[in-house]
Amino acid sequence: MVQQNSPGATFRAIALAILLIPLNNYWILYMETGVMWMQYPTTMSMFFNAVFILFVLTCLNLIARKWYPRRAFSQGELLTVYIMLNLASTVCATDMIQVLMPMLGHPFWFASPENEWQELFWRYIPKWLTVSDNSVLSGYYSGESTFYEAYKIKAWLSPILWWTGFFFALLFVMFCINVVVRRQWTEREKLSYPIAQLPYELTATDSKRNYFKNKLFWIAFGVAGFLNIINGLNFFFPSVPGLFIRTNLNLFFTEKPLSAIGWTPFALYPFVIGLGYLMPLDLSFSCWFFYMFRKSEMVLGSILGLRALPNFPYDREQSLGAYIGLSIFALWSGRHYIKGILKLAVLCSEDDATEPLRYRTALLGILVGIAFLAFFFYRAGMSIWVILLAFGIYYALSVGITRMRAESGAPAHDLHFMGPDYVLPAIFGTRKLGEVNLTVLTFFYSFNRAHRAHPMPHQLEGFKLAEQTGMKMWRLGLAMNLAVLVGLLASFIIYLDVSYRFGGNGWTGWESFNRLQGWLSYPSGTDYPAVSFIGGGIIFSVFLQLMRTRFPWWPFHAVGYAVSGAADWCMNWIWASILVSWAIKLILLRYGGVKAYRRAMPLFIGIVLGEFVVGSLFSLGGLAFKTGVYAFKNW
Repeated sequence: MVQQNSPGATFRAIALAILLIPLNNYWILYMETGVMWMQYPTTMSMFFNAVFILFVLTCLNLIARKWYPRRAFSQGELLTVYIMLNLASTVCATDMIQVLMPMLGHPFWFASPENEWQELFWRYIPKWLTVSDNSVLSGYYSGESTFYEAYKIKAWLSPILWWTGFFFALLFVMFCINVVVRRQWTEREKLSYPIAQLPYELTATDSKRNYFKNKLFWIAFGVAGFLNIINGLNFFFPSVPGLFIRTNLNLFFTEKPLSAIGWTPFALYPFVIGLGYLMPLDLSFSCWFFYMFRKSEMVLGSILGLRALPNFPYDREQSLGAYIGLSIFALWSGRHYIKGILKLAVLCSEDDATEPLRYRTALLGILVGIAFLAFFFYRAGMSIWVILLAFGIYYALSVGITRMRAESGAPAHDLHFMGPDYVLPAIFGTRKLGEVNLTVLTFFYSFNRAHRAHPMPHQLEGFKLAEQTGMKMWRLGLAMNLAVLVGLLASFIIYLDVSYRFGGNGWTGWESFNRLQGWLSYPSGTDYPAVSFIGGGIIFSVFLQLMRTRFPWWPFHAVGYAVSGAADWCMNWIWASILVSWAIKLILLRYGGVKAYRRAMPLFIGIVLGEFVVGSLFSLGGLAFKTGVYAFKNW
């Protein structure tokens, strides 16, 4: 039952989340920044670190309900902690703070006479956003030092505060956009939000949905946990046989044209099978189908000789276009609703009183946020027209990714190296953009490298959980934005602490500034093939969505096309598991109906939690003993 008018975001829930955020972010950064190089929780749609903490809190809460019922947390309070941890995790993720921080000192520390960075672009780099003092950077890159010295803190203070303000504004604009689209997508279109199902079901308190009393749940939990224990023992003692299925299908196709499929992993991950079961059937089908479709494009290209094109079949460009197509179609199909929002904002109607923000405030927040972001990059030296186009592309992409997650709940998704910092040089050419714009545009790489832990879907999924549990939206909205601010500050400090102790890495700095070096050294014009495939992706995505709206039997979904690029990292690893979960769900629905599907739900949630919990315990053990351990998620 939905708890009506439950505050959810109480003072004690927010306080608990704030206490947990630094610990949570330290755990993430320890796993992902080169200290352990394992697990990578923020490269998934559902962060197993946040699920593990929610599981522990739920177990403790069950004990409190029995012995101290008045002090036990409500479902809304537990979910508030979970939502805040998710948002704090997004800002310290592999694709945000961990991309930015190696870039801030990289062009100065790694400049050399051979790469000529000093001559090429030093003068265009905004000094108030970076650190150029080699005495400060020495310990940052080499380690065996400490961040907590006055001159180091002073050198890093200005860049950290400016970037904190920037990322907070970036996410606040997403928050306001989600306020505008929430009712249309959640209440009118009734999108499924599969990623929100597991935390909602896990924290349910009514007897019919209490999984902690379900035998099927505990059997699945135990089996998944046992598999991870065996594989963990195999990591330390190779004589113990490992229980996993992983191979590469390209080993079986060695002659042309089938050899053109390239690297094609076949891997079965129990937790992906479990999460795939929560996806709508047509969407899980479209994910694996379009993955194979992209591989077929490679084979066809080999037959026709198109493989001579350097990036054929332009998978990433097609996916980028598909995401933008999702955004365009979603906004166009909801145009009458958006007109109503504008009317409510002008009239200041009471119809939006239960929203996280009043519509007038949300629209004003979008304008003020964009103005601050524009000022930020204008002060850094970028032209206004480039700024507006760049953020227009970025937020169109963000809306498309959020729409995809709300519909499909894909266990993982990415879009490597695709963002405004790729699109604008492709469209206009590096020669027209100029040296200053290209140098400043390089810093867009810090939040456009892969989009795996994109914050905007997590915000909207938080709104969905609030709607399901009857939370007061405005209180949750405050908690979500507070989590972003605390998460940013904690992530910057922890990253610096870890880097000065263990040594920072420059991998994203090499990627971004080597690309800038190429732009400036070899100016180019419009990349017509790339632009054509981006446009083709938009058109094909819109076509697929139009077909679904006109013909209910149409089996192909644009979301599957968007996430299934064979060149995109995550889908390579999870397509086979999604195929298995799709087949299981299809059989259950066909021969047992919805009743059989619901009865089997605890089994698949138990599989996910069993792997997440035992895998998290391995990770925490590695953190405690400063050693590498088995990683159940190894991509």
